Amino acid sequence: MMPKTNNESELVKKLTNKRYTITTAESCTGGLLSATLVNVSGASEVINCAFVTYANEAKEKFAGVQHETLLAHGAVSEETAAEMCRGCACLAQADMGLSTTGIAGPGGGTPDKPVGLVYIGCCLHDDVVVERHIFSGDRLQVRNQAVEAALDLAIRCLDKE
Repeated sequence: MMPKTNNESELVKKLTNKRYTITTAESCTGGLLSATLVNVSGASEVINCAFVTYANEAKEKFAGVQHETLLAHGAVSEETAAEMCRGCACLAQADMGLSTTGIAGPGGGTPDKPVGLVYIGCCLHDDVVVERHIFSGDRLQVRNQAVEAALDLAIRCLDKE
């Protein structure tokens, strides 16, 4: 497992200082990202809602992913991650949307999309950044690494603003 950082506290502090709100749309992390943020005292000031969009139908309904995107690129794709983070931010009227979609394993991988592949999207005021990662380890380790990478991406997006 990755060494635990304090990225969640740093992210909540930065959001609080800017008076920004955040929402999440999670697939492979299954709520672990929002649960990690909620561990921080004061998180209620910045988190307005969170979506676990495991099924494609949920990605469409709660994260604004276009059906055509899922057909053309699949649930685990840069395009889907981008639409998830933008869509959840729009739906929640949040300053930032953070998304995760990937293959945590141990099954489900293919040569093109191996186990451990995770796309993380961050939308800050309609500016979207998506990162592609391939993590190793068991299912929980992949999920934990995805959460840490998502927190790191959100912090970097805020710092660039």
